Amino acid sequence: MTTTKTAAQSGTFNLAGRTVNRMGYGAMQLAGKGVFGPPRDMDAALAVLREAITLGVNHIDTSDFYGPHVTNQIIKDALHPYPDDLLLVTKIGARRPADGSWVPAMSRQELTEAVHDNLRHLGLDALDIVNLRMMGGGEGHGPVEESVLEPLTVLAELKEQGLIRHLGLSNVTPAQLTEAQTITPIMCVQNMYNVAQREDDAFIDDLARQGIAYVPFFPLGGFSPLQSDTLNAVAAGLETSPNAVALAWLLQRSPNMLLIPGTSSVEHLRENVAAGALALPGDVLAQLDAIGAHQN
Repeated sequence: MTTTKTAAQSGTFNLAGRTVNRMGYGAMQLAGKGVFGPPRDMDAALAVLREAITLGVNHIDTSDFYGPHVTNQIIKDALHPYPDDLLLVTKIGARRPADGSWVPAMSRQELTEAVHDNLRHLGLDALDIVNLRMMGGGEGHGPVEESVLEPLTVLAELKEQGLIRHLGLSNVTPAQLTEAQTITPIMCVQNMYNVAQREDDAFIDDLARQGIAYVPFFPLGGFSPLQSDTLNAVAAGLETSPNAVALAWLLQRSPNMLLIPGTSSVEHLRENVAAGALALPGDVLAQLDAIGAHQN
């Protein structure tokens, strides 16, 4: 794929009263190796963010535990004062000790401090959307059934104080969403999902009926990139990359799907955004659907 397209060509979705392009950007990879410490090339990190805006991206996903603090500071340095249409979505619920591990941070004090840290490092008076990130079985593992009431109540109080405009959830089950909705409206759900990992199929359809955005993390397989002969063959037939096909499949999967593929490369960013213009024919979709059936 040689022609750069704009993010708007992937279509739009109304998220928290804002019209966002469905092809967004995830800022996790702007931090150093293991999402810890500063980037190897700060100028390149700043350039990726500025190019994302140029390409029409107006939905950026981040967190102050990326780095920690590093990614949000880069976003502020690159883009503040922010474009009027830019929606910044952050997440809290973890902390990063000196060894670089991922530790749950769900106490009232930890959640409150995390909100203030995000505000300070992003240079904002209020956060557009805060996702409560449930750690479940640990970073990289799926959700487990545990109550979201206590931590979400804290965030709902901070929302009432005007520090947060809207709330979302990350790494959760349908039952946890239902519980959360007894406390506050939920704008989006962010879970692991891609063409091979399809456990949330029914969940996505239910969210679409409710008008709630679904934002897959690891849309390209995460730290273990998607490997599939079918995906490779489809990409070769369409004269594009497997990554582009995987992203295009997600966009065609459901109208409430918002993508946040991450990269620290301007070239890869352009390729990801261009995938939003790739229309997959029905026979190709059937081949890709079968990948998930074989995995489950």
